[in-house]
Amino acid sequence: MATATQIGTASPAPFPGGTWTLGRHVARRLVQIGVTDVFSVPGDFNLALLDHLIAEPGLSLVGCCNELNAGYAADGYARARGVGACVVTFTVGGLSVLNAIAGAYSENLPVICIVGGPNSNDYGTNRILHHTIGLPDFSQELRCFQAVTCAQAVVNNLDDAHELIDTAISTALKESKPAYISISCNLPGIPHPTFAREPVPYFLAQNVSNQLGLETAVEAAAEFLNKAVKPVLVGGPKLRAKAQKAFMELADACGYPIAVMPSGKGLVPEHHPHFIGTYWGAVSSTSYCGEIVESADAYVFVGPIFNDYSSVGYSLLIKKEKAVIVQPNRVTIGNGPSLGWVFMADFLTALAKKLKKNSTALENYRRIFVPPGIALKRENDEPLRVNILFKHIQEMLGGDTAVIAETGDSWFNCQKLHLPENCGFEFQMQYGSIGWSVGATLGYAQAAKDKRVIACIGDGSFQVTAQDISTMIRCAQRSIIFLINNGGYTIEVEIHDGPYNIIKNWNYTGLVDAIHNGEGKCWTAKVRTEEQLAEAIATATGVHKDSLCFIEIIVHKDDTSKELLEWGSRVSAANSRPPNPQ
Repeated sequence: MATATQIGTASPAPFPGGTWTLGRHVARRLVQIGVTDVFSVPGDFNLALLDHLIAEPGLSLVGCCNELNAGYAADGYARARGVGACVVTFTVGGLSVLNAIAGAYSENLPVICIVGGPNSNDYGTNRILHHTIGLPDFSQELRCFQAVTCAQAVVNNLDDAHELIDTAISTALKESKPAYISISCNLPGIPHPTFAREPVPYFLAQNVSNQLGLETAVEAAAEFLNKAVKPVLVGGPKLRAKAQKAFMELADACGYPIAVMPSGKGLVPEHHPHFIGTYWGAVSSTSYCGEIVESADAYVFVGPIFNDYSSVGYSLLIKKEKAVIVQPNRVTIGNGPSLGWVFMADFLTALAKKLKKNSTALENYRRIFVPPGIALKRENDEPLRVNILFKHIQEMLGGDTAVIAETGDSWFNCQKLHLPENCGFEFQMQYGSIGWSVGATLGYAQAAKDKRVIACIGDGSFQVTAQDISTMIRCAQRSIIFLINNGGYTIEVEIHDGPYNIIKNWNYTGLVDAIHNGEGKCWTAKVRTEEQLAEAIATATGVHKDSLCFIEIIVHKDDTSKELLEWGSRVSAANSRPPNPQ
């Protein structure tokens, strides 16, 4: 027994004569799976393919300033739309975008990375081509992508091009991972009989659990949890799509308090009456959340990733024998049993029907909870503090906004934001590539035009990828970017300080004004006090609500969240462990 999802609804009508080309097929496939914007950097090997993408009425080509940002944009787009795509040129483009594709792989995002490859006649020869490392072996790029994509296709022959392209794209959608497709530069415009009809919509079979394994897992987990006195429920970053509904069914049925791991923020509705905050060990969003989870005698972790960052330098007070760990295709109860081919949504739905309602831990939380304090009253013209900034950002949030948090102190400050219903939230915790947020903001805003993106970016991260502010303006985006200028890599200062963490200060608003150059809608402000901040936010949400708004926040270099101070010291201790005795 299997269920399936149809991707696309177009009927497979024949194309007009002469238009049944590989390039047309790729363009139609992208539109069919939900991609309406492709992020690209032109290069001589991909120009013919770009012509065909431009010719597709349902597709817009978004030219980026560099390949890394094109990849980050496709990542952000996939977070909002479910799938993203980028097109670059051979090797110099491919190896430049590789870092972004690795990040998408770590975050389980289906990004279709298309590379314009060498002329098909050059394969198998002893020729040396430009854009390579000077060897007649053209496989270097492919070998690099094999480690960070779930499928690879090198298309240098029209006879099997249809099969290779469709297999790579469908595999990316099924596995929710990036795919790599290289297309020889001389093939996109050549008609071929395999492309003579509109692509048949994908019909992707959904995995269905082993029924006996599912029943065993549910019985064992229900027995384990129903004996517990104060169990809790925690959502993780692998809680996606169909499983989110099943998770909330379970939450409603069991009455347990609901927490979320930091990289899962945004996947669990925070307006739910059982929601208690972000569980992040010693740096949980409220101390009460951490205590309630770690003092529980049983916890259900759904889709967790326990790495050194999410575990605060491996310091979580979580015991395996108390945990039910639910991964996308496996359930482990305590120290055993562990059942494979049991899928998350199936398990959560079935478990909801077997659990006794138990609100003990939730009642304990409500009993000890004290609302967070408000920031101390400031003096007139007092320099702006970061906690004041995020108090104002909290007031900006609604169902028509989305928050993007860059690697750094914004991770911790944004975790403390309470997300209203339908407010988006994204950050890249597993890979943690500084600069990711600029491209991701571009991509997310292009995919979710019904939301206004609020991006919180540190000055050090912004210097890595600043150029594509230009693309945001060209695309008439209306995001609000808070550039937090504290003079360096603050997150790294708290892990291990040194002169390398101090950066050259830029005139950030001046830079953005220069990029704007009077073309398009863009407004900038430099803020040093709370009065100036309130005025800037009023302008950004009022007169300039349809403009890209860039607000530079100047704060003291040591103005950090207490959570970063704690987290940094623990991660530093984990990084500096001496070698084990031999």
